[in-house]
Amino acid sequence: MHVNIKSTEEIELMRESGKLLAQVFHMLDDFVKEGVSTLEINDQVDEFIRDTLNARPASVGQYGYEFALNSSVNEVVCHGVPRDSYRLKSRDIINLDITLEKNGFIADSSKMYVMKEANPLAKRLVKTTYEAMWAGIKKVKPGATLGDIGAAIQTLAERSGYSVVKEFCGHGIGREMHEEPQVLHYGKPGKGLSLQPGMTFTIEPMINQGKAKTKTKKDGWTVTTADRKLSAQWEHTILVTQSGYEVLTLRQDEADLV
Repeated sequence: MHVNIKSTEEIELMRESGKLLAQVFHMLDDFVKEGVSTLEINDQVDEFIRDTLNARPASVGQYGYEFALNSSVNEVVCHGVPRDSYRLKSRDIINLDITLEKNGFIADSSKMYVMKEANPLAKRLVKTTYEAMWAGIKKVKPGATLGDIGAAIQTLAERSGYSVVKEFCGHGIGREMHEEPQVLHYGKPGKGLSLQPGMTFTIEPMINQGKAKTKTKKDGWTVTTADRKLSAQWEHTILVTQSGYEVLTLRQDEADLV
């Protein structure tokens, strides 16, 4: 396994990409609402990244994918395809997963949006998944292991009565969207790769209300829970610093969490 350790100059470029991506979600906070189609959200993001931020939606053309984001609603675990035919309903929860490239470096983040009439149990899942992501992030420091991250996420999720999706994981990121290492959202403390300053990777747990098993739809992209129960996901791009971590995609509303 070869893990790319980023230089000071590369880290600064990744920092810029991350800050731009945070602006995309800030824009979406007012745009994502009941009645909006997932394709309209995609088109808004595509235009904002290209025209306002003078950057590139990195997922367009990646592995043959056509869109600027994944839009995963309710029981969709990940890789949901934007559609003009689907308009957000009053009880929906939706994950928007977006990648942005600027000056050759990519940032990757996702956020859950909860519609006004969403079930309290859906809200609890979303909140717990967010807490699980942060539990993993806060384990990041030089000398810690990937197993420390995965164990923290798994422990919090399972204590809350949820299951962790194991088929999909976080990943190294930089000039390429997917680099080494793979960042599992389950594991054992002290196991796996030891973290070093200059590593950059995503932490993006997918947590299911029911069982962990998933299935992929005929479109080849959309992954759902096998039991049709709800799933939630949050994601940030993380830098290992000399003393801990930096969240490169940190949003304005999260400043008090670090």
